[in-house]
Amino acid sequence: MKVSELMTRDVRIATPAQTLQEAAIMMSEAESGLVLVGENDRLLGTITDRDLAVRGIAKGCDAETEIRDIMSDGIRYCYEDDELRQAARSMISHEVRRLPVLDRDKRLVGIVSMGDIAGKLKDVDASDLLRALSTPLNRLMDAETELDEGIEETFPASDPVSVARP
Repeated sequence: MKVSELMTRDVRIATPAQTLQEAAIMMSEAESGLVLVGENDRLLGTITDRDLAVRGIAKGCDAETEIRDIMSDGIRYCYEDDELRQAARSMISHEVRRLPVLDRDKRLVGIVSMGDIAGKLKDVDASDLLRALSTPLNRLMDAETELDEGIEETFPASDPVSVARP
């Protein structure tokens, strides 16, 4: 199954100058824990509900703090014509639960989450995928090896893109 068959097309994008409160509202409205951050037709990074809690509130930021102050820089992504297995392996290797989905012209077309994928891989237990994401980095290789059982093809990790702020 291809990523395009499962991805969500309604993607929220905030600017780095928007506030943490605006990001939280966007997440609430979209019922998602992630908002992409972009400016001038370029993706710059992401902000998650965890970023709001750990980098924001825990460090004393208020609701008017700009997203740029706590967002995660850089973008990990997959392509809409990638197989689900490839996207899952990329999420595991980069320790993320969601990936923006691009077309081959590198235009944003959607987003896919591990939750979307978990029930769709017939020969891999969804709990194994979620456990691999929760595994500390020093045990990640062992978890990936367990997931490789029953997978006939080898899929490379998605090509990471780090986009510097203008």
